Amino acid sequence: MTDSELDVDELKRFSFSVWSYKQGEMVSLMIHIGDQLGLYSALAGEAPMTAAELASKTGLKERWLFEWLRGQAAARLLNYHDEDRFELSAVGAAVLADENDSLSFAAGAFSGSTPPETIEKLIDAFRTGIGLSYEELGANAAHRTERMLGPWVKQALVPEILPALDGVVAKLEKGAVVADVGCGGGIAIAAMAAAYPNSEFHGYDPSSHAINNCNAKIKSQNLGNMKTFVAGGKDLPESATYDFIITFDCMHDMTQPAEVARAIRGSIKENGTWLIKDIRSQSDFKKNMRNPLLAMFYGFSVSACMSSALSEPDGAGLGTLGFNPEVAESMIREAGFSHFHQHDFNDPSNLYYEVQP
Repeated sequence: MTDSELDVDELKRFSFSVWSYKQGEMVSLMIHIGDQLGLYSALAGEAPMTAAELASKTGLKERWLFEWLRGQAAARLLNYHDEDRFELSAVGAAVLADENDSLSFAAGAFSGSTPPETIEKLIDAFRTGIGLSYEELGANAAHRTERMLGPWVKQALVPEILPALDGVVAKLEKGAVVADVGCGGGIAIAAMAAAYPNSEFHGYDPSSHAINNCNAKIKSQNLGNMKTFVAGGKDLPESATYDFIITFDCMHDMTQPAEVARAIRGSIKENGTWLIKDIRSQSDFKKNMRNPLLAMFYGFSVSACMSSALSEPDGAGLGTLGFNPEVAESMIREAGFSHFHQHDFNDPSNLYYEVQP
C-alpha cells in the first residue's frame, strides 16, 4: 500500500510519534553532555543567563554553549527569556542538578548511549536467546545504574525505610552482620555502613565493574566495617550468618532468582530480616499500560534487565517488570519464608517487601 492510499492525518500522527522518539534520543544526549559538563549545576539558582555569561562561569566555549542552551529551551528544559537569556527553574534544578538532596534527580540516567558492540550482541541475543550479563554490559552500565538508583537510596534508606522495619535499626545499632546481594556500586550498603559503625557489611555482586565502584567508596569513605565479594547470591554462606539481607533492584535481573531466594533462606538467621526493593509493577499488562513510562521500562528490560536474566541458557528471564508482588510472594514462600509484608514508601518506581523466616 502506498502513502497515497493511507489516511493522511493518521500517517502524520504516526510519523510524528516515531520522530519524537528520535528527538528524545538527541535530547538525551544533550542532557548527558549538560550533566557531564556541570551546566545544570552552573545554571541552578541563577538569574537568566546568556551563553557568554555561562561561558565566563564555566570556562567553556560560548558558541557551543549557545547552541546547547537553545536546544534545551526547545526541549522545554530551560526557560527562554528575551535577549537570548536562559534559566533553569527550581523544579528543573531538582530534576537535573541536585543529585545530593533531591529525590527527583534524574540526569544520572543519561550517562551515555549503549555502545555499538553491545547493541550488536543484543541483536544476536534475539537469535540465540542468550543475553548479556551485567559484567558483559561493562563499566558504563554499572555507573549508569548507580546514578539512576542512587538518590532515593541515599536520601530515604537510613532515615525512612530502615526505621519502618521490625527491629532492624536496633540490631544495626547494637552490631549486626549484613549482606547486600546485588550491591552494585555500593550506594545502599555504604550508606548503612556509615550510619551503623558497630555492624559489619558484606557486598555481593557478580559484576567486577560494580564491585570496583563499591571498593572505591570503601576507600574514599574509610568504611572499615565493609567488605565486598565478586559473587552472586547463590554464593552466600550455607549456614545462618546474616541478621539483615537486602536485595535492591536486582531480583528481576537474576538468572535464577528462586535459587537465590533459597540461598538467602539458608544464610539468614531465624530472627533475621530480608528487605527486597524491586520495580513497581502488576501482573496484568493492561494495568501496567497506564504507566506513561512503560515503554522506557521495557527498553531497560531488553537492553539490560531481561538480558541479564537470560545470560545463562536456563535463565528465568523475569525482566524489569517481572518481579511483581504476586511473583515475589510466591517465590519467597516457596523458598521457605513465612512472613511477607509489602511496604509502599511513595517511591515512584519501586515497592519494598519485608521478609522474615
